[in-house]
Amino acid sequence: MASPRVYEENVRELMGRPGEMRERSRSFAAPEKFGEGLAQVREGENIDLDVRLESVHEGILVSADVATTLHAECGRCLKEFDAPFQVEFQELFAYTPTEADEYGVHGDHVDLEPPLRDAVVLALPFQPVCRPDCPGLDPESGELRETEAAGSPDADIDPRWAALAGFKAEEEPDTDDESGSVSK
Repeated sequence: MASPRVYEENVRELMGRPGEMRERSRSFAAPEKFGEGLAQVREGENIDLDVRLESVHEGILVSADVATTLHAECGRCLKEFDAPFQVEFQELFAYTPTEADEYGVHGDHVDLEPPLRDAVVLALPFQPVCRPDCPGLDPESGELRETEAAGSPDADIDPRWAALAGFKAEEEPDTDDESGSVSK
């Protein structure tokens, strides 16, 4: 289980002082993984967090930039790769949370774990690719396609579509007037 204190920010000197602001940068190891499926931020991965805490009448407004490393498996060729990953979020932590408020100030601190987790997980790619022009795997052999063969018109035509190869789009007939009648 993750230590809850790693995500906490002390806001004692900001509480009840609208207009006051504090910025803080820090790095820590992710206490647990974020994400499932093909892309995730692994447990122990370094997370760089730049936080801006602003006191407003309703509570503490938190703006944060998160930078870390994404570990993923390409959705086309199934190779594992790492990539830099950044996400931003902004949340209001209310002094007296209501049903409409999602987060609140607890004593003299705010817990950044829920909004940070939400921002990271929602920004993870659903179908990550190792590079934009990744050709993927050949559906018949399961081998990695060559870049040239993947987009060539001479590539084998799927037999299910072969019967349609002889059909061509018919040209639209010429029209004489604005009513759309066909000339003969």
